Amino acid sequence: MTSIPNQSKGHPKGLYVLFATEMWERFNYYGMRAILVLFMTKALLFDKAFASNLYGSYTGLVYLTPLIGGYIADRYWGNKKSIITGGLMMALGEFILFFCASLFHTNQSLSTFLFFTGLGFMIAGNGFFKPNISSLVGQLYPKGDKRSDAAYTIFYMGINVGGALGPIVCGFLGETGNVMDYKWAFFAGGIAMLLGVLVQIFFQKKYVVAPDGRELGLVPEGTPKAALNPLVIGIGLAAFSALMIGLFYIDAKVFSFLTYLLVASVLFIAFIIFTNKTLSNVEKQRIGVIFIVAFFVIFFWSAFEQAGASLTFFAAEQTQRDLGFITVPASIFASLNSIFVVSFAPIFAWLWIKLGKNEPASPTKMALGLFLLALGYLWIAFGVKDVASSTKVSMMWLIGMYALHTCGELCLSPIGLSLVNKLAPLKFASLLMAVWFLANAAANKFAGILSSLYPPGTAEIKQAADAGINLQPILSKTVTPSAAELAKLKDLKIPFEYQSILGIQINSLYEFFMMFVVMAGIASLILFAITKKLQKMMHQDILD
Repeated sequence: MTSIPNQSKGHPKGLYVLFATEMWERFNYYGMRAILVLFMTKALLFDKAFASNLYGSYTGLVYLTPLIGGYIADRYWGNKKSIITGGLMMALGEFILFFCASLFHTNQSLSTFLFFTGLGFMIAGNGFFKPNISSLVGQLYPKGDKRSDAAYTIFYMGINVGGALGPIVCGFLGETGNVMDYKWAFFAGGIAMLLGVLVQIFFQKKYVVAPDGRELGLVPEGTPKAALNPLVIGIGLAAFSALMIGLFYIDAKVFSFLTYLLVASVLFIAFIIFTNKTLSNVEKQRIGVIFIVAFFVIFFWSAFEQAGASLTFFAAEQTQRDLGFITVPASIFASLNSIFVVSFAPIFAWLWIKLGKNEPASPTKMALGLFLLALGYLWIAFGVKDVASSTKVSMMWLIGMYALHTCGELCLSPIGLSLVNKLAPLKFASLLMAVWFLANAAANKFAGILSSLYPPGTAEIKQAADAGINLQPILSKTVTPSAAELAKLKDLKIPFEYQSILGIQINSLYEFFMMFVVMAGIASLILFAITKKLQKMMHQDILD
């Protein structure tokens, strides 16, 4: 038996350096995401549908750019340079958003330009940061070291500590009732990102090292000198950021191309893989399983990611948030998922072990995740059933929904990633992980589209009333608005009719939430039904 050198019960200090860096980055991302749609609708005065589509475009591109950043890191820059560069770009993006939020009331055109620029830098920076820091975790340990599994669990806690703290801090700083204070949420996100970069700069060389003491994440050998020239890097980063700003703006305001790009990318990857003659039939069947589960993942995340869009609207307008001595900011509810992950993850880890031979297969667990997601939306749908749009409901409906959604996430997200790693042939491991990221990107874009169906409610009725228009009978089509009223509603960007999907009109919050129950529920039932077939295609006996 080959011994594993330098293995001990403790973990290398480099793990905690990476933990801290990732924690601050997740603070930055989730803190900003929690207040993003509120800032768009309350400060920039975008309507909810447009803000939702913007949110989908932004988060979709966030999951797309790691494919480019990972490629550049592997071949030219290495993990360290990529992480630091990406972190600085994201911090710059937050500070640009800080100036956007400082100027919107005096210079709307400049503020809009800064808004798209700031998010463009966030998208570009994330592309370099996201795929590189997690890959360093495994490199801290010798091959075969059993501590690596526990290390990823510790690292995952860092993600969720940041995911919990970000919305809380940014929510209390930015969501004060004064729209001018949103800038402090962006500022806090920028400071958090700088802290993460500083941790990496000061402690990487000493602690983020391989078992033999070599510093990890350095520039790959044989990298052309031109690729490391500061001028070339500067021009390249500027061009990449400009490209992301342009793509984001075009998708949001000119033509929504992102969905087509994502579909084309998946089809292109599928063509490359399935036409490769060196793959055996068994390998192709396993790869087929990856594509199938990635398809179902789209339905999960498109409903789950309503947390940053429609569910934030619901928390702000339809949830009773007064606790007597304090009003809970709507954005803080976005921290519930991370809090529940930290609380529930050990229970699920224990449960899978306890079940032993009766542990469900991976596709079954993922189908269960979709079912729990549907159950969460069913819970909140009954919370708003037959409730007037002017009535606020208990925050327990949101809390219960997030608890169920987190249970669903723990059944699906880590299981899916593990499945891709197990089934992917080594020579196509990166391409098939790209399929997983593309599914997440498509889901986030779809989440924005679905959020745009959110029905007009309290905020719109009040805004119309302030303009002297009774909106409710116009929405229910019992009253036909005059030409002057229509012109005023359009000028104020107030929606005056309900949206439809597949010919079905969404007339209430109950119907809106039931849409996700039906979508996730059907996806769950289909995945349950084909689980046996997928297990055969996985050829688990050979894997074991």
